Formats: sequence, structure tokens, C-alpha cells
Amino acid sequence: MKASDIMTTPVITVNPDTPLHDVVELLLAHRISGVLVMEDDKVVGVIGDGDLLHRHEIGTDRWAEYRTWWQRLTRLDPGPVAYVKANGAHAGDVMSTDVVSVDVDTPIAQIAVIFEARHIRRIPVLKDGQLQGLVTRADLMRALAASDSFAMRSADPDVDDEAILKRLMSELNSHSWWSDSWSSVFVNKGIVSYVGVVQRVADKEAARIAAENIPGVCAVEDRRTLYGEGQAMF
Repeated sequence: MKASDIMTTPVITVNPDTPLHDVVELLLAHRISGVLVMEDDKVVGVIGDGDLLHRHEIGTDRWAEYRTWWQRLTRLDPGPVAYVKANGAHAGDVMSTDVVSVDVDTPIAQIAVIFEARHIRRIPVLKDGQLQGLVTRADLMRALAASDSFAMRSADPDVDDEAILKRLMSELNSHSWWSDSWSSVFVNKGIVSYVGVVQRVADKEAARIAAENIPGVCAVEDRRTLYGEGQAMF
């Protein structure tokens, strides 16, 4: 899947001169957490609910009073920048200008990485520099909910043990955390059993998830021995 498959369109936008009161009304009326700021058909900024946390109207601009001693020691006072954010009356005053965008053909896997790395919640989608849509974290959740593989994770009694084992081994062998040298897998009446040894709890959890995602699996038993830190596997 790519950006154009999941993006929201048309996109609600404002311009830098839009009164901030109107921006807040838009957010509330459309039940969204942010809007793009456009000027001359170009995305020049974004306003999210995080940009409105510290406002003088509700007294949340006095953030410095509530910092811990450690924050006071390690963080610079933003001074005029914070003042503009807290008191500005227009979209251009409070918007974040560091906007990352993607192309309509950008894979959603790459978009997910950007969300995580940049700690953002929305990404404008462009084609030849022109706004086409907007992808939010909610759009990724909708794509997940609509996924056939996600919707069909319940047990299927018509799948035989041999088919389950074949599919499970194909999945396990595609990951570096799995090793046939130290673990064995058995399937009996839809119950997957792991025996052997494993170094990390996370390896057992990953193996459980791999099995649970196979149609026909009704239970997972992992009897593998967990080796402690610093112990070698012979």
C-alpha cells in the first residue's frame, strides 16, 4: 500500500492570516487534531493540538513555573519563541514550519517510520509539489482494521496440522530471532508446541505471535528453557 491508498482528501487547510480562534473552531467542528497551513498553494506549516498547549487565555503559558530543577538546569528558556506561541492571534504565529511531506507513491511502511522517528501525527501528501491529501496516524489504523489478514486471525478448524506447520515454519525461518538449531516445533490438533532452548523472553513472545497469526492455530505452548543473561547455548 502507498500514501494515495490511505490518505484523506480533501484536506482542511487554513492560511497564515487565519485567526487562531477560527483554527480552534475548525479542529473542534471536524473532530481533528491538526490542520495544514497553506500559502500560494504551498504547504508552509502545520498546526496541531500540541502547538496550542501553552496559551495565555487558559493560563497554561506559565510552563516555566512548573519545571523541575533538572529541567531548569538542562533546558534553555525559549523566551520570545514561547511568548509568540502563547500569545499569537493568527495561524502563522503558532504553526510549526518544520513540515515533512511524502509523495503519493510513498509506501505506508516508510510513512510509519517517519511518524515514529519525527514524533508527528500527520503528513501532507504531494504530487509535483501540489497538495493531494493528508495521511494521519488514524489513517494507518483504518488501513489496519480493513486489512484482510488482520480481520481473519481467528482459528480455522478446516486447516490441517501439516499445513499449519508448513506455513508457520516459513514465517519463523524468515526472521533472525528464530533458530532451528535450538528449537523444534510440533502441531497437534491445532495446538502449536515449542520445545528446546531460547535466550530471550522476547524470542518466545515473537514465536507465540507468529503461531497465533496462522489460520487454524487454536493454542500455543512454549516449553523451551529460558537461558539467563551471560549463559552460552551449547
